[in-house]
Amino acid sequence: MSSEFGKCIKVSIFGQSHGKAIGVVVDGLPSGERVDMEELNAFLSRRKPGKNKLSTARRENDIPVFLSGIADDTTCGSPICAIIENSDARSKDYAALADKPRPSHADYTAWVKWNGTADMRGGGHFSGRLTAPLCIAGGIAKQILACRGIHVGAHLYRVAGINDDAYPMIPGKEVFDAVSSKEFPVISDEKGALMQQKIAEASADGDSVGGIIECAVIGLPAGLGSPMFDGMENRLAQVVFGIPAVKGIEFGSGFESADLRGSENNDPFTVDDSGKIVTVTNNCGGILGGITNGMPLTFKAAIKPTPSISKIQNTVSLSQKADAQLAIEGRHDPCIAHRAVPVMEAAAALAVLDILMEEGKLK
Repeated sequence: MSSEFGKCIKVSIFGQSHGKAIGVVVDGLPSGERVDMEELNAFLSRRKPGKNKLSTARRENDIPVFLSGIADDTTCGSPICAIIENSDARSKDYAALADKPRPSHADYTAWVKWNGTADMRGGGHFSGRLTAPLCIAGGIAKQILACRGIHVGAHLYRVAGINDDAYPMIPGKEVFDAVSSKEFPVISDEKGALMQQKIAEASADGDSVGGIIECAVIGLPAGLGSPMFDGMENRLAQVVFGIPAVKGIEFGSGFESADLRGSENNDPFTVDDSGKIVTVTNNCGGILGGITNGMPLTFKAAIKPTPSISKIQNTVSLSQKADAQLAIEGRHDPCIAHRAVPVMEAAAALAVLDILMEEGKLK
């Protein structure tokens, strides 16, 4: 079981990609919160496999079964335990991988850590499949936040050199809703079509591509977080890096700020028509000194290319301790980034809800 994170909310993920089921335990959620199951299932559907040629052909319904913690569609104070049954695994496709670890996958490190006993069929506990139960917890967190006027949205920002339109400085909920209603989660459908073409080209070549996801949280009050080791960036990064394939995160202008002068990167303060202190720009991503400043919280996360590709790759035989080659069979995503968009929303929602509860700001 992977203890994901949490101070007030404790989230743990369990199961393997080809096991009987995968699941999540969430302890500490406020009681009496109504959960719209139809909305939750729609959220889970955004990341489920087998929907089109741009994702794995594996087909799973990804309908959660709640074993505890929810009664009459309402949180009841006890830990939530939910499972998703696996119904379309093809373990025979992974027989060769028991001896030949996939380059850039966790096959080798898991073999070392657990002395060759880890169940790595379909990626085992390291599989992107384990983001489904994370989305159960995050989907509920999103609903709890939305009832307080706090909304979380994400879109696929970049694939193979193609950039989507960026969020406006202050995105509205309608922007989030528009993206979430699309099969391919972008703002610009024209840019999205070019991204899909790049993914299809990589797939046809037996290869894969990565991507960048932009995520934003609106409606947050100023003053959330702490300096140095327990800031908003720290708390968000801990959960985001729990998502398989994430290799980097940046807040606001991020790494681009390293090439700017202070006069270009600084966000001037002003007072808006309502008397609220705001900034003219948002290069800081809504966080200063680890503490929210009341502007939209924005970050981008980098997703690596899917390691499982059909091109012949160099690896080793673990049993022979000799160089070997590997041609991976089975069903794999040529790009996992577009399916990871709702997962990023789930991670952000959980981190934000946890810190709101910790600081007594969840009303």
